[in-house]
Amino acid sequence: MYAINPDFDTEDLLVHACESLASAIVMACDLAQTFQWPSRNALLGIVQIIMLGELAVNRELDRLDRWRNPDTGRRGRGCPCHCS
Repeated sequence: MYAINPDFDTEDLLVHACESLASAIVMACDLAQTFQWPSRNALLGIVQIIMLGELAVNRELDRLDRWRNPDTGRRGRGCPCHCS
């Protein structure tokens, strides 16, 4: 079965989660285009839930960046895949 490498640090895991969520959004939006109402609306609702998860991951990436770089004055870089 699947396992997360215990040597990965928090930032690596968050970046991977961000990229996975961004991919899931694209796939779900593409799939939604093939459906008619009401199934399409349900799938677009799922997309919104995925986006909320993506926002949470990006917020934690920003917090981690500020914690690691408190003197830079940067707001945080967020997800490097620019999925937000």
